[in-house]
Amino acid sequence: MGVDIGNSLSRNLSLLQSGSVVTLDVSTSTGQRRKFRSTFVGYLLNQYILIQFPESGKAGDFSNFITQGTGVTVRGLVEGHEASVVAFVSTIKQTLQIPSRLIVLDFPNLVNIINLRSSVRIETLIDSRVKVGQEYWPSTITDLSINGCHLAINDDGVIDLACHQTVEVIIENFAGLQNIKVQGVICNNKQEASGVSFGVKFLPESKKAVTSLLHHAVTLEN
Repeated sequence: MGVDIGNSLSRNLSLLQSGSVVTLDVSTSTGQRRKFRSTFVGYLLNQYILIQFPESGKAGDFSNFITQGTGVTVRGLVEGHEASVVAFVSTIKQTLQIPSRLIVLDFPNLVNIINLRSSVRIETLIDSRVKVGQEYWPSTITDLSINGCHLAINDDGVIDLACHQTVEVIIENFAGLQNIKVQGVICNNKQEASGVSFGVKFLPESKKAVTSLLHHAVTLEN
């Protein structure tokens, strides 16, 4: 018995409920990219998908690029399941002004369900602080997965880091998340010209906080 591709796409898309917050990652023909938060409206199987046009204050001049033929990646949280994200790539079919400002997307050939509890690793630029012993260092999370992250500290001071040393990573404000704290152990470190970079493996007790952080990094505007 063959696989009904249409049913599979519909089943995956149905996990993205009307009114859900989504992120639009818009890419222009000249290589420019911008992310916007918006709202998923709905779809007609094998014909089109409707997304609310981003607020003018967020889109700014970039709204001129949200036109027919522009490529878009859409990501949204699976309702009631913080560890999964619906994602698909499409092209803008047209934009509508009436009855409200909408983006009409071509129906995608593939709709992925991304399980954030797998080994998905994404590049990020998340401002953070790292507590090493009794000292706090400004840092940047440069990539992130459910199991660990990579950090960079740009400081000429002497930073005493050792493998298997326990540290705390603090994210004070990121995409609406406030005062997220995760614990981990250093698994590698490398001295750089302007500081140090190192990898951290998260401890099991931080998994809930990490899942929330990873979800926001995947789906929300950085």
